[in-house]
Amino acid sequence: MTETTDRFAPRPPGRPRSERAERAIIEATLDLLIEEAGVAGLTIEAVAARAGVGKTTIYRRWANKEALIVDALATLKEPVPPLAGVTARDDLITLTEAIRPPGDRRFDCAWHILGGAAKHPDLVRKFQRDVLEPRRQIFREVLSRGVASGEFRGDLDIEVALAIIIGAMTLQLRGLALDETLPGDFALKVVETALRGFSPN
Repeated sequence: MTETTDRFAPRPPGRPRSERAERAIIEATLDLLIEEAGVAGLTIEAVAARAGVGKTTIYRRWANKEALIVDALATLKEPVPPLAGVTARDDLITLTEAIRPPGDRRFDCAWHILGGAAKHPDLVRKFQRDVLEPRRQIFREVLSRGVASGEFRGDLDIEVALAIIIGAMTLQLRGLALDETLPGDFALKVVETALRGFSPN
């Protein structure tokens, strides 16, 4: 009796999303961002054709191409690694190492977008808010914990400290050639150098 009832129970509104189609849309978006060297040349029509789906499939999930681009770029970011929480220093090293790109050259399309802030301010703001800011907040929490525990100096400016660490990593990454990678200990050196100014002694 239960089986019959469940079988004919009304389905929730809307169609279930196809994970395969969604993955194809994301991949097509990232590929086109690289091929078109930015946002301007990317269209929903081109994404749909590349992904082998209809435009309505895309619009059911994303309101516009800006929202699609932000979600596509977010998939290139590795999950925030677990933090040991023993010392702020060690957690900063873990977080700083995670800034290193995941080995996918399509990650470079993020630079195209951030470099086009004047042309696409709403897109850049959304990218910063939805993709970058949550990770920056974790940095702030670790830095604040270090101040509270006495590991870092009490008058440490959290935002300046954040800019020093993240800025050092991103500036170095942007200067790499296509066949170059950062030295394996670069994140460690960034944090250790910064801590000379952060430490109370």
